[in-house]
Order: sequence, then structure tokens, then C-alpha cells
Amino acid sequence: MPNPALKPPKSLLRQVGRAIADYRMIRAGDRLLLGVSGGKDSLSLLHILRHLQTYAPVRFELAVLTVDPLVPGFDPSHLPQCYPGLTWHYERQPLIAQARTHMDGDSFCAYCSRMKRGIMYRVCREQGYNCLALGQHLDDLAESLLMSIFHNGQLRTMKAHYVNKAGDLRIIRPLAYCRERQTADFARAAALPVVADSCPACFALPTRREHTKALLAREEAGHPQLFANLLHAMRPLLTEGPVPDDGSAVA
Repeated sequence: MPNPALKPPKSLLRQVGRAIADYRMIRAGDRLLLGVSGGKDSLSLLHILRHLQTYAPVRFELAVLTVDPLVPGFDPSHLPQCYPGLTWHYERQPLIAQARTHMDGDSFCAYCSRMKRGIMYRVCREQGYNCLALGQHLDDLAESLLMSIFHNGQLRTMKAHYVNKAGDLRIIRPLAYCRERQTADFARAAALPVVADSCPACFALPTRREHTKALLAREEAGHPQLFANLLHAMRPLLTEGPVPDDGSAVA
């Protein structure tokens, strides 16, 4: 069982707080739905957001959604029981099986991500959540940038804060300034109920993202400021434009 009394480290709280303030991610009265896969990143973000609720200058609601892809050997069904008292939505859909039948030119990861996003949007709309929080961190953003440059010839990465095409939901990534090793360290220290192989298709098949991760690791070994420099370079890409300052956001 996770240790609810263990406060997330100051470094994580500081970086999440900076990202939330820089991109005005959380506002008074927001109803947040957090996507939790069962991996170390989304579970760490769950603990950080719950802690933030205790001292943030504005009030916001927090609920969780897990999408179970119904893959043998991967079972996140115990997660809601690990967090009693928290509203936890649980959706089951055979995503990998569907991908084998319906995937057309996509990778498993791209197909699964698109299908999960559709489920998340639907639950947000059905349950009245106006903001979807996702657990990607700085390593994910840097990998996405390089993959976009190398394979698509575009300067693009995941955004820290944006509005969906329909204009009815905001999507935020509060871990945008955090490193993967930070969430890994916290998950171990807090004994978070991490589900092993939380993306089964990716673990079964080598992916471009794994190759990019290895490339960045080799470069960082010789250049310790690599990710700080990448974050500086990516800042203009992390939002679609200025987020309105209405004076009601978490700072």
C-alpha cells in the first residue's frame, strides 16, 4: 500500500508548482480528471496533486480515470482500492486487440494513445470535468521533440497546457519540468502501487521512443545540462499561445 503520509520531495513540488504557475494550468473551481495508467509517473502526479489540494490558494476538485486495455499480465484493477475516498473512474476496453484489427499505418503506441484519449474526453464530458491532467514529464517531451525532428521534420512536442479542438476541455501536463528519475525515486520511496509494464505493447516491441531515450541518455552522460537546455529550447512549443490571466489560477 502507498504511504499517504510521505510528502513528495521539495524538488518535485517546486517543479510542478513552477509549471502550473508558468502555464496557468489550474484555476479556481476546476474539476480535474487525472489519467492514471498505473505507472510511476501518473501515480506520482496523483500524490503531488492531492498534496497540492491541501495548501493551494485556489480550490479545485480531483478525480482519477484508469483505462484498462485488457492485456494478459497487465491488471490495474487494484488501484482504486489503494486510494479509498477518491473518485476513481475505471474503463475497460481491449485496445491492443482492437489495434491488431483496426490499426492502419500507426504504431501500437499511437493507436492506443489516440483511443485512450477518446475515452478520457468522453468521461470528462459525461462527468463534467473541465480539465484533463496527464503524467508526461520532461524526458517524454524531449523524446517527442527529437522524434518529431528526426522522423517528421517538424519542431513539435507535447504541450504543457492547451485546449482541445472542440474547445470544451483543457489538457495539462504538470510534470513538464520534472525528470523521469525523480518520479521513479518517489515511487520507490512512497511504495506506490506501480503496475509493472504499464504499456504492454511497448514492452513487447522495440519502439522509436526507446531508441531516442537511449540517445538522450548517452548525450546527457557527457553534457549534464542537456535537459535544462532542451527545456529552454522547447518553451515556445509548450503552449499554443498565451493563456489568459484572469487572476484565478494556482500560482
